Amino acid sequence: DIIITVCDNAKGEVCPIWPGHPVAAHWGIEDPSAAADPSARKAGFVEAYRQLEVWIDALVALPAGLSNKDMKQALNRIGAESEGATETAKVVSD
Repeated sequence: DIIITVCDNAKGEVCPIWPGHPVAAHWGIEDPSAAADPSARKAGFVEAYRQLEVWIDALVALPAGLSNKDMKQALNRIGAESEGATETAKVVSD
């Protein structure tokens, strides 16, 4: 199992206890709802959707059978190295 947070406010928060020791990663993305202007908010949601699609495609392309350590490293790379990643996502912790 994999848990991925995308809100910078959620990074480092205590998550619920998940059975089975899932791999956790953070893919920071700007919060589109924070924009005051309605047109900027709409554009922000379109961009957030586009970025999530890129990240999900990269996740699906990972090889099967990765160890938890390798999966965490790969997920952290996806979140940190992608265009649009927030500064919080670029601070990778293994």
